[in-house]
Amino acid sequence: MSNIYMLYLVQVLHLFVLTKSSRVTVYQGDTLPHHGRCEPITIPLCQHIRYNQTIFPNLLNHAKQSDAGQEVLQFTPFIKLNCSPDLNFFLCSVFAPVCTILEKPIPPCRHLCESAKHNCDKRMILDEFHWPKYLECSKYPVAGNDICVGDNNGTQESRQPTESKHPKVDFKANLDRDPTKQHGARDIGFVCPVQFKIPKNLDLEYSLKVGDKVEHDCGAPCNGIFFSQDEKNFARLWIGMWATLCALSCLFTVLTFLIDTDRFRYPERPIIFLSVCYLMVAASYVMGWSAGDSVSCQGPFPPTISGTRLPNISVITQGTKHEPCTILFMIVYFFSMASSIWWVILTLTWFLAAGLKWGHEAIEANSQYFHLAAWAVPAIKTISILAMGKVDGDILSGVCYVGLWDAEALQGFVLAPLCAYLVLGTIFLLAGFVSLFRIRTVMKHDGTKTDKLEKLMIRIGVFGVLYTVPALIVIACLFYEQVHFDRWMVTWHRDLCTTPIYSIPCPFSYQDIERPKFEMFMIKYLMTMIVGITSSFWIWSSKTLVSWHQFFDRIRGRRVEAHV
Repeated sequence: MSNIYMLYLVQVLHLFVLTKSSRVTVYQGDTLPHHGRCEPITIPLCQHIRYNQTIFPNLLNHAKQSDAGQEVLQFTPFIKLNCSPDLNFFLCSVFAPVCTILEKPIPPCRHLCESAKHNCDKRMILDEFHWPKYLECSKYPVAGNDICVGDNNGTQESRQPTESKHPKVDFKANLDRDPTKQHGARDIGFVCPVQFKIPKNLDLEYSLKVGDKVEHDCGAPCNGIFFSQDEKNFARLWIGMWATLCALSCLFTVLTFLIDTDRFRYPERPIIFLSVCYLMVAASYVMGWSAGDSVSCQGPFPPTISGTRLPNISVITQGTKHEPCTILFMIVYFFSMASSIWWVILTLTWFLAAGLKWGHEAIEANSQYFHLAAWAVPAIKTISILAMGKVDGDILSGVCYVGLWDAEALQGFVLAPLCAYLVLGTIFLLAGFVSLFRIRTVMKHDGTKTDKLEKLMIRIGVFGVLYTVPALIVIACLFYEQVHFDRWMVTWHRDLCTTPIYSIPCPFSYQDIERPKFEMFMIKYLMTMIVGITSSFWIWSSKTLVSWHQFFDRIRGRRVEAHV
């Protein structure tokens, strides 16, 4: 009998505290024995209820608050709609039960469940969302028969919401208020919406950084981030068109070399390898254009929460588990880096020929070192990126690359190498020009004609400008992305949190709102392809027409001999 009286005493004391106090805090100095398992509530939906300490595992056997917080997010739209004034407190009593001197969590009372379910059940059905079976009210005790959480004041009817007492939440209006004065002003950072979660059993390398917080097993949506669908469609057409022109131009350059290989000797031969690299890059962009979103995006994946009616959405590809994405990344990154190194080698060979008076044979004798540098260095960097899993889908082009959603990877694997290659190549180019000017001065002093030398200088100068200016613009665009990316993500978080279906808390501050300029991205892709298109400038001469004329003559001659 003493145990029964003690049980009722605990229940009465606990219910009194819940109904009379706005906050419940468990102190270490409680006189009654305490189990020491209480922990502060960190679930955003439950941080402003009648108690602030919880105990885990909870009533649904969640081991951590993060797991419970993700599952309870699916109910946020109905809480914000105020379909029942008791819904929030009921859910918190289940997902984050109050911590007491008892070693087990106390369930909510049945009437609290019924009050929460009232009206909300009808609203859920309209949204094709049914009251979960694991929250059936028959599972919870009746008040007075057993210990439970909930008050007995009023009836279910008296607690039904009214329009004046429970107005609908104006999400947009909340953004204009002082964040420190809002309900739930504590900034907990970005919380991954349920629709963006990646099932852990798939073992995919997904993470999403917003501000200073990194959410693992979370992907960025394929649609609706940074750019509209119309902008994406235009980008695909824009990139596909220029990539096609680039591929055709580079293909013509390579074919011209193949029909007359003796014409292209060092120091000009690196131009051919430069064209080969841009041919592969452009072909990859054309494949990305034709593939749609199948390479740069994945999903939708199965819901991470069983029984939820919230559908997952397609997310931007991350990591190396999506083979088409990985293959296109390897082609685009390897050959784009190799093209930059061949540009350095081209300017180096010009300097060796003009400044140090190296002949064709002397330069060609060291060609194996040129090939080693041009192919080995990009290969090492490509393998390093694959090992680190720093591969991202590009929603604008349809291919995959590195540093698209990771500013640090962009800086280390793209910006730094491109800057180094451009500076080094420009130094060799200028040094070669200085040497050519000296040679020209000496020839004029000796009375030698300098027409051919001057034409060569003009061709080298024009080709140098056609490469360095677009390359410099590409680097400037990448710097723009690297500097502003974090603020773009925070702005996207702000936009996302105002959409009720995602049910995530908003960032604490709304200052420094920035959005990416679509034009900058289009300029970046254009300048990337322009270098490949203008690489054929070097063969724009009468010699090329003669080479092709001789090639077709040989073809016709063979046909005549075969006919005879």
